Amino acid sequence: MLRLIPVGEFAGIHVFSGGRTGTLFMESTTANSAAKKGHLGNLAELSIALVSGLALALTALFLCVVPLAGKTSGARDFVVYWATGQQLVHHANPYDRDAMMLIERSAGLVPGYGALFMRNPPWALPLALPLGFVGLRIGGFVWSLILLACLLGSVRMLWTMYGRPDNQLHWLGYSFAPALLCLLMGQTSLFALLGFVLFLRLHQTRPFLAGMSLWLCALKPHLFLLFGIVLLVWILVSRAYKLLAGAFVAMAASSGAVYLIDPMAWTQYTQMMRTTGIEKEFIPCLSIVLRLWINPQALWLQYLPPVLGCVWALAYYWPRRVAWDWMKQGGLLMVVSIFLAPYCWLFDQALAVPALVQGALVTRSRSLLVFLALASVVVEIELIGGVSILSVFYLWTAPAWLAWYLLASGSAGESRDAQLSR
Repeated sequence: MLRLIPVGEFAGIHVFSGGRTGTLFMESTTANSAAKKGHLGNLAELSIALVSGLALALTALFLCVVPLAGKTSGARDFVVYWATGQQLVHHANPYDRDAMMLIERSAGLVPGYGALFMRNPPWALPLALPLGFVGLRIGGFVWSLILLACLLGSVRMLWTMYGRPDNQLHWLGYSFAPALLCLLMGQTSLFALLGFVLFLRLHQTRPFLAGMSLWLCALKPHLFLLFGIVLLVWILVSRAYKLLAGAFVAMAASSGAVYLIDPMAWTQYTQMMRTTGIEKEFIPCLSIVLRLWINPQALWLQYLPPVLGCVWALAYYWPRRVAWDWMKQGGLLMVVSIFLAPYCWLFDQALAVPALVQGALVTRSRSLLVFLALASVVVEIELIGGVSILSVFYLWTAPAWLAWYLLASGSAGESRDAQLSR
């Protein structure tokens, strides 16, 4: 039965509860907002778990297959380093087209390819020399384990350097598609990643060792142009000469080792770079697409973006030179370096891991975390679907990592400003 409330009674209730109306509404709104954030947080954690689980499964499967199938090692880029090691051990020219083609074909390289060479500068040859003493299967297995250790160690160090946060967001580094591709292909970009992370970790406490770690970065010097120009100016401004000494010692030692291994290495390397027609290759990155679009014969156009990038890098560094922090600002330099490099393969984008891990740990936006996980999945789907790494469908990746990092850093800044304004 419906009970009618007297006016006075209703008024009394209203007077009693009126002071709580706004509070209850705010509490309800806060609870809804918290529930929404919790839902997005769970979705982000689920996405990271799925991507990381897929990455670990593929990695485990691959590492189990390599020792059993010699042809697997011969069908990936690792065969180039193994064939180079075979040539060096026998005191032969590691840039001899016919000899390299014969070794690579017998190892299982796809017939459609011509002879492949180590395009790393000759100071990288000591890295390939030990492979000349082992067979293809054992060499491929050990090489894969070393690369995996580089990836795991790099991400682990980043997690430690950022204070060991109580979450799993750094797992995005383990499952980053370009890093996994680098591991599967047996490329050396993961060595460069380790060198960069070691520099970030050691540059303040052990500058000499930090300088020595830059030798690993020098395996892919074209990817560190913006970073390198700022590093040189920073060394002069901060007088970090111990770091410079460490880099000099490492480069001198490797160059001396190269001379002992192959005294003609630099001459042979120069001839190889002039005759292999690298300028005719299509690599899906900004610099090469710009040259092909404007004038395919004008090779200098390919170096215009990195030159302009170096100018930007110096302009970015100079006003911040007094309070420069490599941990906070080095990541941006690297993702821009990757984006503007004279050439950059998809697997070279593994060097974006430090910036992406940093962004994942500082951003307050769960949506951005989900987007990064899904973007990595899209790359993996393209690769599994047979889309060649030479395809234009990978042109979006480098600018995507840069845009994501800027958004993640921006959202972290907005969150701090909001907290300070309360």
